[in-house]
This record gives sequence, C-alpha cells and structure tokens, in this order.
Amino acid sequence: MSDLQTPLRPKRKKTIADFLVQFRWIFVIFFVLPISFTMYFLVYLGDIRSEMKSFKQRQKEHDDNVKKVQKRLKERNPNKDGLVCTARKPWIAVGMRNVDYKRARHFEVDLSAFRNILEIDKERMIARVEPLVNMGQITRVTVPMNLALAVVAELDDLTVGGLINGYGIEGSSHIYGLFSDTVVAYEIVLADGRLVRATRENEYSDLFYAIPWSQGTLGLLVAAEIKLIPIKEYMRLAYMPVKGKNLKDIAQAYMDSFAPRDGDQDNPNKVPDFVETMVYSPTEAVCMTGRYASKEEAKRKGNGINNVGWWFKPWFYQHAQKALKKGEFVEYIPTREYYHRHTRCLYWEGKLILPFGDQFWFRFLFGWMMPPKVSLLKATQGEAIRNFYHENHVIQDMLVPLYKVGDALEWVHQEMEVYPIWLCPHRLFRLPVKTMVYTEPGFDLHHRQGDTPYAQMFTDVGVYYAPGPILRGEVFDGAEAVRHMEQWLIENHGYQPQYAVSELNEKDFWRMFDASLYEKCRRKYGAVGTFMSVYYKSKKGRKTEKEVQEAERERAEVETPDFDDV
Repeated sequence: MSDLQTPLRPKRKKTIADFLVQFRWIFVIFFVLPISFTMYFLVYLGDIRSEMKSFKQRQKEHDDNVKKVQKRLKERNPNKDGLVCTARKPWIAVGMRNVDYKRARHFEVDLSAFRNILEIDKERMIARVEPLVNMGQITRVTVPMNLALAVVAELDDLTVGGLINGYGIEGSSHIYGLFSDTVVAYEIVLADGRLVRATRENEYSDLFYAIPWSQGTLGLLVAAEIKLIPIKEYMRLAYMPVKGKNLKDIAQAYMDSFAPRDGDQDNPNKVPDFVETMVYSPTEAVCMTGRYASKEEAKRKGNGINNVGWWFKPWFYQHAQKALKKGEFVEYIPTREYYHRHTRCLYWEGKLILPFGDQFWFRFLFGWMMPPKVSLLKATQGEAIRNFYHENHVIQDMLVPLYKVGDALEWVHQEMEVYPIWLCPHRLFRLPVKTMVYTEPGFDLHHRQGDTPYAQMFTDVGVYYAPGPILRGEVFDGAEAVRHMEQWLIENHGYQPQYAVSELNEKDFWRMFDASLYEKCRRKYGAVGTFMSVYYKSKKGRKTEKEVQEAERERAEVETPDFDDV
C-alpha cells in the first residue's frame, strides 16, 4: 500500500459554475460535437484539395503568401500600431493558456493560408511543411509511404508551428528528443520583413537554436523542414502491468521499460521504438513499449490486431488499464491509429467533458463525432466556466530529469492527487549553445540510467484531470497548486511547457528558463519593439494598454555577448 498521505481539506461550497460544468455535456452533445465534426470534415476536404495540387502550384502559393506577410510587416508604423501577433482568434489555439495578449491593442498578420505540406523529399528524408499543418494531416500523407515524422504528437489538431514555437513530445522522444529537435531548417520572416532560412550550420544558427520555446516572438515561422524516418505498417505494443508498493516502485519500473541499467541506451535491441506509462493510482500503472512491425508479422497466426481508431472502440487509456487485471499482453495496432490513440478521448479529459462518453452505447451511436474540438470548447465556455477550470482543474506537464520522476509523482500525489498520470520520456540534448531549456550541468559525470554523454534523459509527467479534492467536493486552490508546482520545477531543474496556465512572475520565469541566447536574438534580429517578449506572451491575465506601450518601448540597454560566447 502507498504510505503517502494527502492533506485533509474542508468541504467546498458549490457555485453556479459547478452547475454549468456538471450539465455542460448537454451543450457539448447537441452543439459542440456536430459543429466539431463539420469543421473536421471541411478541414479534411481542404487538405485533400491541397494534396491534389502540384508541387509547383503549392510552392507558388507559398511564395505569394510569404510576400503578403512581408508586405504587411512593412506597413506597420511602430509609433502608432501595436505589437505584432497573428490574426488567429484567441480561442483557436489548442493549449489551455489564455491568449489574453490579443485582447489588448495589437498589429495582426494573417498566417491562415499557411497550412500546406509543401514537399515530401524521400531522398533527403525531409518533410517541408507550413506552420498550420497538423499531425493528422501529415500522417495521412506520410504513413502510406511507410514514412513518418520522427516525433508525431498524439493529438490530431496539434500544429507544426505550435510544436516548434512551443513544445511537442511523443513516445519516440526518448530517441529523437522533442519535436523541435527533429527540425532541420526554419524559414522565418523577421521583424523588418526579411525572409531567412536558419539551420544549425549557416549564418543564422543562433536563430535556429533560439526559435524553440520562443512562442513566435523572434519572427514569423512560414515553413519548416523536418526529419522523416522509415516506419512499418503496424506497432507491436506490449502492455506490462505494474503493481508496486509505492510511486517510487512505479517510477523504477517505468525507467526499466526503456532505459537499460547497463547504460546501453543507443542499442536498438534493448531500447523500444515507443514508450509511455500511465499511472492509475499510487500503487498501479501500465508500462507500454512499442516496436514497428511489418504487415506480414502482424497477420501471422496467433497475433492479435486491434484497430483502436474505430469510433466504437474503448478509449485507449481504459483499454490499457485492462492489463492490471488481464496481466501482460501484446497486440498489433495499425501505425497511424497508434500515433493518434489519445485523440478520441483527449487522453482522459473526455471523461470530464462527457461523463458517459466511454460507455459502449455512446461510443457506438456518437463516437464517430468525437472528439469535440478543443478550440470550440474554449470558444463556448464563457468567463465563469473558464475561471472554474483554472481554479478547479489541472492541465499541466512537468518536464523533469528521469532520475527525479519518483519525486515528481509523489509531489503530484500530495499536492494535486490527479490520476491517471502520463509518463513519456524525452532526450534533452547537449547543444553548442545554452538555449531556453538545457541539461543539468555535469549530468554526464553521474552516468545515471537513461543518460548518454550527449543527452540527458527527461520525462514529461502529464497531469491532466480534476484533482482528487475537487472530485470529493473539497476545497482546492488551483492557482496556488500551480505556483507550488512551478517552484518545485525551478528547484529541481524542471520545465513547464508554456501552453499551460502559468502563475510565474517574470523573475521566476527566467529562473526556470535561460534568457541569454533568446534576448541576444531578440535584439540582433529586430524583434524588440516589434514582437512581444515570450514572458509577456505567456503571462496569465489580460494585458493592459499600459503594458502594451511599455513592451513597445522596450529597447536594448546592455551589450550582449557574441554568439560563440553564449
């Protein structure tokens, strides 16, 4: 049994917001789901139309759209117009962070046309895509070719631009790193309207390393070249139940599922292609490891094939949970369906949105309309429900060094008591410059499990659901819990992805992240006074006109070091 104790809390008084949230499923079923399905279908038709165009036509349209962006930026009057941001509506973003900066005065640049796959180069193993291309769109094109991005984020609606400028991870990140680590080149329109191509080796290499996590505050991303890898038709997925005495036991079993104790982390015979673990309670979890498999292997006699993408199938996290009773088992899942296994139920958030959505009758009758679009849920939630979720709900990712996963799990249990918890490992590479996120100094001297001389192994501890106290009707201060989480991350060399609601002040923001290269590039490439800073963009709460004016007056006041010295 777990020896962790959670604090006793008084009962919480219910408000009108509780009532609105409790019966929101009525609105979701009869309004959000039908409109979401229609939107998905229209986007799908647009994607098919784009794929039918020739390479030359797509490239010409791209060049024309880039020229429009350049022209628009040159029209801006710095003395009169607000800071630059995209014309995308605040509610469209998939992330839970409020896009409150768009409520203040700003200068809009429309990037809505940048949603085409420009080229799949099989010789260079590169996909050149525009920033609004999403994961569902790219896998629909590449998987039939037995190709895929090295890191494919699980939710269909996640876009290339968001995953680059923000944060992106997948079950293959223990090999390839975060989504931005798989990018070969960025095409960026700078503040002065210049179009530049930044790579690791060219004259814009400083910009190349500064773009990830910058939230689009260094320039406007108009295209990216991303690494492709060869794949097979199926994923051979092994489910391994873990029933430990405590969360530290679960953390060790999770580490052992993909990180050989002898340190042979680069051996493909010892390290699976995909990894994830779901922690269902303080004493129970299921570790999953996947390897690509051919159609011939999957269809051999005795092998079980599970088409998890069918609308009536059990939600994936509940299907995996069966291993706790059934014991260890193996099945084969079509590769594209595996990539998007969490889409239909939005991990397990779907259970809160539609309490009976996991029931067979609902899945069979209405599952084909799932999931509701996150953007549409945000657009229709209203201020009361929005504040309710901020105070009584958690959607956070804690990026922590692998050896601290056990400590992180115990902290989440004691402070938030949220289950299930998602664990997904990722490499954080040692780079020639210090970027916003970076490895622990001297990590390679400790030879810890999962680490190599060139990369430290981290883990995304995904905390998404209503906390235990809320489910029991007890008092819970969501903002205070997030503040405690952020301080714990700072003290333990962890990071908080910026899509989430943040309570950080500016001082603590730059204690968590490193500002040196980012600020140098802000000044070098003219972003100061044109694009808002990444902290300002991530800051919680509405931005006042005074804050906008102060940001516009921001100027370089100190001399910054040369790139080679950063």
